Amino acid sequence: MIYGADRPALSRALERALARNVTPAVYTEDMFRTTHDAANREVVKGVIRAELNLVGLAMRAERKVIDKIVDGLKFHG
Repeated sequence: MIYGADRPALSRALERALARNVTPAVYTEDMFRTTHDAANREVVKGVIRAELNLVGLAMRAERKVIDKIVDGLKFHG
């Protein structure tokens, strides 16, 4: 399922995921300026979580857990 959200909503979902021991994959705007996975990891590692320029998250967990994480988000349109 794909939801649309602004940065504050993505940050809130990230914090909710981490609070529920769900390990998300994060996608930041800076990652789209790199050319490979190792560089992507470095640009994310170099920024504290509160300052991540989030553009996306990916998560896998039980449906009821995901529902709590994405509560309030709308489907991407």
